Amino acid sequence: MDLFDQKNIKPMLIGSEGKSFDSSEYIYELKLDGERCIAYLDEIETDLRNKRNIRMLPKVPELSEIHRQVNRKCILDGELAVIKNGKPDFFEIQKRSMMSNPMKIELAAKQAPACFTAFDILYYQDHIVTDLPLMERKKLLRSVIREETSRFAITRWIEEKGTAFYELTGQHGLEGIVAKRKDSRYYFDKRAKDWIKIKNMQDDDFIVCGYILKENHMISIVLGKFLNGTLIYKGHVTLGVGGESFRKIRELPRIETPPFAVPEGNENTVWVSPCLVCIVKYMMKTEKGVMRQPVFKGLREDKRPEECVEK
Repeated sequence: MDLFDQKNIKPMLIGSEGKSFDSSEYIYELKLDGERCIAYLDEIETDLRNKRNIRMLPKVPELSEIHRQVNRKCILDGELAVIKNGKPDFFEIQKRSMMSNPMKIELAAKQAPACFTAFDILYYQDHIVTDLPLMERKKLLRSVIREETSRFAITRWIEEKGTAFYELTGQHGLEGIVAKRKDSRYYFDKRAKDWIKIKNMQDDDFIVCGYILKENHMISIVLGKFLNGTLIYKGHVTLGVGGESFRKIRELPRIETPPFAVPEGNENTVWVSPCLVCIVKYMMKTEKGVMRQPVFKGLREDKRPEECVEK
């Protein structure tokens, strides 16, 4: 069956993460903080599907007519996002993706409309074009777009100046950039090192209050901070936990009672004396102060627990 008719594409994924760099062999694109989607567009209709092949148009009906903005039958890879205060807002598109009530979806579409930004083309007219080098695909992508609007656009990129571009995204509180080799091909359902994500991360200090031993040798550290002199729960971090840092945490004196009120999901916590401070890096915080994509970076020997104060 034709790839367009199958509508079951698993997109190529970024296979590497690193620091910013300059190179004439790469282009640099803004990393949009949204939800990855494949757009199937022809003269009749629009079909948007996420990485799990779930139809997204019921969630973002305001994008049901974007097929009118292309002049050829095509399959595009891109990002579904909601722009808020001039920047992609991950939590808005995540909230929309979880909606099922048509009235709430209609209201959200008016208050915070979604957009689709294409960064690659996988299929043109009646054939797959993934074997073309990236820059040829970019040229082809541009040729199929009849017009761009606030709901549908294609990504821009810069050449050579990856470091300056990355620093600029940090100054504006954006997620980061993606570096892509100009001659890279597109491989379905593969992590390709020809695409490199370079993300901006924030960090914060927390008091180590306990740990949870999970399946597959995973460990979560339960975090806390002081607020008005009282220790409060600040969530937990799993990625990056281990090694010498965890050995020190495990050697801490245990306490029988949690040092604060804890939500569900912490029943198996081993509570320890809150006398160590750790540093955690993360992408950003939600409106409720929850860290997104937290990573444990180690213990801080130079900071006392009393200095970890909620701002």
